[in-house]
Amino acid sequence: MKRTSLIAALCLATVAFPAVASAAPESSSPLSRTLQRDADALVAGGSPGALVELSTAQGRIKVRSGHGDLRAKTPVPWNAHFRIASFSKTFLSATMLQLVGEGRLSLNDTVDRWLPGVVRGNGNDGDAITIRQLLQHTSGLHDYLQELDLGTQEGFLRHRFDKLSASEAVKLAIGKAPDFAPGTSWGYSNTNYVLAGMVTEKVTGRRWETEIIERVIRPLGLRETSFPYTSPFLPAPYVRGYDRFPIEGTNPPEFGPRVDVTLMNTAMGGGADGSINSTTEDGNKFLQALLGGRLLKPAQLAEMKKTVPAPGLGDYGLGLVKTAGPCGGYWGHGGALPGYLTGNGVTEDGKRSVMVSLNTLTPFNPGGELPEGNPVDRVIEHALCGTE
Repeated sequence: MKRTSLIAALCLATVAFPAVASAAPESSSPLSRTLQRDADALVAGGSPGALVELSTAQGRIKVRSGHGDLRAKTPVPWNAHFRIASFSKTFLSATMLQLVGEGRLSLNDTVDRWLPGVVRGNGNDGDAITIRQLLQHTSGLHDYLQELDLGTQEGFLRHRFDKLSASEAVKLAIGKAPDFAPGTSWGYSNTNYVLAGMVTEKVTGRRWETEIIERVIRPLGLRETSFPYTSPFLPAPYVRGYDRFPIEGTNPPEFGPRVDVTLMNTAMGGGADGSINSTTEDGNKFLQALLGGRLLKPAQLAEMKKTVPAPGLGDYGLGLVKTAGPCGGYWGHGGALPGYLTGNGVTEDGKRSVMVSLNTLTPFNPGGELPEGNPVDRVIEHALCGTE
């Protein structure tokens, strides 16, 4: 899930909260000190807290800064659970590519092949949209989240516990004309992965969550990765999520004071587009296994890495983003929803990966300028390019 009106505003500004915790005792290398400064800068820039974990063949570095709970003034737990939001899409895409490798599904199958008549009306045609286009965001389908009133403080607090099924989310999307004809452009739409979850269930006869558990989570030993289903709670220990909402009538937008947005139903729309809870350690395990070839056959991993240009994001594959970096490109998939911002990156060979977690979607200070760029990119580049 994402709040589109705020994604473009992800940035750093002026000093707000002091760092209250430093690097783990075992982390004392020059790189760990660099990452600690980066985490402190994220907090100084406006995030309540930050947690960074780098995993390499030589070991792990983990640093933290700021608060996991602003009221209690407690640090971010070292093993904090958080909402990974759209990083969940990579888990579902890998699961579907396993089905492709087993011959149970084809990337060239149409949506109508598995969900006849579900995508129909207002210029939407499930017979013209393929599974590849769902996973690559080239279907042109309207994003159902655009139709939900979650972008204002009043709207979020009123609707954060709403229950919306996958079918209801799709109906909201196809109530609008497509943004473009299938395969002619690229546009991020959570509707694509809602449908991908529905297709997975039709192919397997089981819930999409069960397929991810059996194919990804259990084989990799991701013991701290879980599904909330419709529960608004996070597993302990966790970081509380905070956000600032735009003030109505301000242009350019001004943002109000922080609001605790920890509790919410992230499975709105069925959850296949971004409802997984996890940790930095589990996130790194998954990325390294995926790019290291331990989850998919070579042919399916190659399909996952076939990209199209995604303006403002990089190059988008099948639930994977390729980002250019100063020491070579890296793969990953960020996640953003109210209260939580996740960034990550893994090298081409899968041997080095990093996870960055912030407990806000609006990591900037009141009155500060909103420069372009994602605030976690610098941390990812330092982690993947640095040497011990």
